[in-house]
Amino acid sequence: MKQIKIAVIGVGALGQHHARILAGMPDVELVGVADTNQENGARVAHNCGTEWFADYHEVLELVDAVSVAVPTFAHLAVAGDCLARGIPTLVEKPLALNAAQGGLLVKQSENTGAILQVGHIERFNPAMQTARPHIGPPKYIRGERLSPFSFRSTDIGVTLDLMIHDIDLVLDIAASPLVSVEAFGVNILGNSEDAVQARLRFENGCVADLTANRVSLSVSRNMQIWSSTGFVGIDFAARRVTSCAPSEALLYGTSPVERARQPGADIEKLKTDVFEHFIRVENPTVPSQDALTAELSSFIACVRTGQTPLVDGRTALQSLLAAERILDDVAAHAWDGHSQGAIGPAPFLAGPRKLAG
Repeated sequence: MKQIKIAVIGVGALGQHHARILAGMPDVELVGVADTNQENGARVAHNCGTEWFADYHEVLELVDAVSVAVPTFAHLAVAGDCLARGIPTLVEKPLALNAAQGGLLVKQSENTGAILQVGHIERFNPAMQTARPHIGPPKYIRGERLSPFSFRSTDIGVTLDLMIHDIDLVLDIAASPLVSVEAFGVNILGNSEDAVQARLRFENGCVADLTANRVSLSVSRNMQIWSSTGFVGIDFAARRVTSCAPSEALLYGTSPVERARQPGADIEKLKTDVFEHFIRVENPTVPSQDALTAELSSFIACVRTGQTPLVDGRTALQSLLAAERILDDVAAHAWDGHSQGAIGPAPFLAGPRKLAG
């Protein structure tokens, strides 16, 4: 099998792992890594047995494909260059800094026919893939994504940094046009929103509540999906899935509430029967595969076969458009309930800041 020649552009906190994994794939030749930071780029290149390039343009003539993991503000310039040359491109999430830029990348991909895949890695999380067959037509979805402040991705706020993962998953699960968005958020440490709460309503009646906070004391990456057929809970970090569905005893027998009303009912026994007799609980086995390896392998397969990526440019653009609607609502939120009060994500920083010393 012909090896796919690939380069990684941007080998910072995430890109270095792209390089490490690609360097270990038998059907891939990592021909180089490009990074403006010589110390970091040379170190990653040495560790991966490849060459460092200060200017990514120098490596584009050598490759069949590229993986782009530069800061979000540079996605349009770097990924746009690659796509304009017809090079299949994997670009990290979010697709771009805004929907207008994202649309340009999608158009560039379509003009040249170059594959464009976007790194929405949770699609490849084995917990998500294990949960998928258990999810019925969704009625309510709740997602929570919390983390301590990492001092990375400071060119974007928490909506494009963390919440975008759950926006992508919710749009895929709901599979219905987005009708309305309600959201509010706050700046905590910087000039962008660090905590956001959003409610998304879909044409098919599904409602999704999303929470994202990147200045959190705890870490959480969870999602719950309720449908007419049951409940599915996903812990993306721990790779655990819980599926609950009504048993035949609950669907066709006497309900536990009715049984509790009968003379001499054993309430304590009924309590234990709820999740043993009336509601069927399953914890399907989640494989131990690495999500980033699966994502990169999928990209290589698309490059080799020409098939459409699981998350292509147009799919990722829909997530970016939804994120912009959330950001617009965050910017317009009236904290005092009227337009004369504090507006937007920095209600406590409306006046000039006084610096000590």
